[in-house]
Amino acid sequence: MYQTGGGNPVLSDRVLVNGTVTEATLASDGGLRWSEGGSHRRLEVAREVLGFSAEGSRIKIRAAVESGGIYCVGGREAPVRKTFVFEPLSEDSLKLWCQKLQGYIDSLGRPKRLLIFVNPFGGKKCASKIFIDDVKPLLEDANVEFTVQETKYQLYAKEVAQSLDLSKYDGIVCVSGDGVLVEVINGLLEREDWDAAIKMPIGAIPAGTGNGMAKSLLDSVGHTCTTYNATLAIIRGNKRSLDVATILQGETRFFSVLMLAWGLVADIDIESEKYRWMGSARIGFYALQRVFHLRKYNGRISFVPAPGFEAYGEPSSQEGHFVGKDISDPSRSEPLKVHPCGYRGPNVDLESLNWRKIDGPFVSIWLHNVPWGGEDTKAAPDAKFSDGYWDLILIGNCPKLALLSLMHEMNNGNHVNSPHVLYLKVKAFVLEPGPRADNATKGGIIDVDGEVLARGRGTYKSDQKSLMAYDKLQITVDQGLATVFAPV
Repeated sequence: MYQTGGGNPVLSDRVLVNGTVTEATLASDGGLRWSEGGSHRRLEVAREVLGFSAEGSRIKIRAAVESGGIYCVGGREAPVRKTFVFEPLSEDSLKLWCQKLQGYIDSLGRPKRLLIFVNPFGGKKCASKIFIDDVKPLLEDANVEFTVQETKYQLYAKEVAQSLDLSKYDGIVCVSGDGVLVEVINGLLEREDWDAAIKMPIGAIPAGTGNGMAKSLLDSVGHTCTTYNATLAIIRGNKRSLDVATILQGETRFFSVLMLAWGLVADIDIESEKYRWMGSARIGFYALQRVFHLRKYNGRISFVPAPGFEAYGEPSSQEGHFVGKDISDPSRSEPLKVHPCGYRGPNVDLESLNWRKIDGPFVSIWLHNVPWGGEDTKAAPDAKFSDGYWDLILIGNCPKLALLSLMHEMNNGNHVNSPHVLYLKVKAFVLEPGPRADNATKGGIIDVDGEVLARGRGTYKSDQKSLMAYDKLQITVDQGLATVFAPV
């Protein structure tokens, strides 16, 4: 049955489609309708049309439609590229169709100019091929102008983001794993104009080892984590806010949007790099080693629980024990003012909050901002992108067989239902990492967004310099500070 949709006609005119003259209508709701071969057709411009071009007397409309047909609404089939050709019957009609179609597309707020980082070193080292084969054709279909920069070394994307002329772009896209996206956010927040810069939308196209952000965004609407779906989300221009955590130690800051791990998860993530030749199998292989030779770490965590989680832990007074307080001189009546450029973290009176604490030993401490830590690890099933909280997954003690079962459940998020797991939401967090319970001469690894933030004594590559010391650090969450391209 012919569906008129909910919008009034913006343009209705006779056009030639496949040699047959038919009535075509563009409605105010973005519905494009026509008849073809005795059937009524409809395209939703916002959801399905990528772009169009006028070639001679014809208009070529390039779309991404569901494989079951362009008339299926709400399905989850993988979309396919398809081109529809209209031929208006006069030059004036051609100009009017182009004007009205472009006007509606422009009203959607889609990006027109993108800076694209491609990381040729991440994952299976196929990001460049993914961009050329999968991403570039879609951007060209959508008439999106783009500038491509291949990352040359670690922190390259951060350096570019710090000095980039943002007025030239409508968004920044990372064809990589999660690492480049994190670099971009850190670069934007270290600018003098950070408050304007962090509003720049950032897109994630999965092409690395860890694709937690892309997976989380796409899975939130039931889409599979593919480069095709991720690129479509960016082209459509929908956006959502994203919490940013400030990790502070002294005057050193790092801005995280994914996760922080200490203990089992961090050890597996970082130490398994010695088996990188195994590909993705290295994670599972090394996880078995770490479970059978289980480590526990002494230490303490303190946290401000979200409403509903106040029963976890014991009351704690954190007064006077925060990291990175104002530098002061006893001879001055006023604190010495420090004026570094860039974002300094959320303005929160931490001492006025109700703190709780839990003492170790711990098997694993895991903080998460988004549901998925990777494409097959649903670390925090209740995590939200911009609720102002991070999800804490804590394992204090767990038998080895139960731990094996628990880790198997991480692919669907059911591990948080284990009696050996504490799962709660926190607004602020202090980690005081200690040595291994079985060997006080060795420390652990603190992993943030897939990279080493701090290494204790005797750890894997402990001779390498890290951003922070293996010591007390503080985490605060700024609700919805960053912006990412999202499917809806």
